[in-house]
Amino acid sequence: MTPKPTFKVACIQTNTSNDMAENIGNASRFARAAAKDGANLIVMPENVSMMEKDREHTRAKALPEDSHTALAAFRKLASELGVWLHAGSLAIALKNGKLANRTYMIDPRGAVAARYDKIHMFDVDLGNGERYAESATFQAGADTVSVALPWGVFGLTICYDMRFPGLYRHLAQAGADFIAVPSAFTRPTGEAHWHVLLRARAIETGCFIFAPAQTGIHAGGRKTYGHSLIVNPWGEVLADGGLEPGVITAVINPAEVSEARAKIPSLSVDSAYSSAGDSGDPRELQFG
Repeated sequence: MTPKPTFKVACIQTNTSNDMAENIGNASRFARAAAKDGANLIVMPENVSMMEKDREHTRAKALPEDSHTALAAFRKLASELGVWLHAGSLAIALKNGKLANRTYMIDPRGAVAARYDKIHMFDVDLGNGERYAESATFQAGADTVSVALPWGVFGLTICYDMRFPGLYRHLAQAGADFIAVPSAFTRPTGEAHWHVLLRARAIETGCFIFAPAQTGIHAGGRKTYGHSLIVNPWGEVLADGGLEPGVITAVINPAEVSEARAKIPSLSVDSAYSSAGDSGDPRELQFG
């Protein structure tokens, strides 16, 4: 088998506001800098084009896919730069009145190669008045999605999905070598869980994890954790974005995936309690 070539990945970290034009401009500026630095694959964070203060404002600014300003801009950008561009996630208005938290993989010609709707909704009560009910605004996705890239298979997830390891095992067993986790992680949960969860997902799957993140204070006072991460299949952090907006990069050797899995072949073991995953329904994969 011919070895797959190495490539450079870039994860963009933003402090997204409620001004879509400003956000598209900032993300595009970081993407151009990453491409100039040699990045072949650029990955953006969750809610890259807009973070509003409440559901009413979010709903008012969401757009259908076929007329979404950010998607059009990022498709043009991918074509201009000649890179694979993962467009974080966008709020997409659906015909039923709900929204989708949807991510896109765009090829170097500017065509949409894959799309994925976030499956697990962030419905939590963190205490001290910090509550989130994503399902009140967004419609959960139902399908797992991977896409073939020149260097291997790329699995798509979004933020809160990372707390459901069965989804990641499912993607890895279906052939994923790399998994994206674009996020807007809250500061309290980030301080407690961000690094350990992402390293665990890498170790369990033998995949590279690319996790671009939001950082700082956003509309309505929401605070996100930052620390975009690139993690190798052995669970080692190759790059950490810290707290400021910017770009992190790493050179990725796809051969490390098979090397890690050969050392610890846990993906080839079907445990007696994992039969629910045989249905292929990701909503039944929550027990990990």
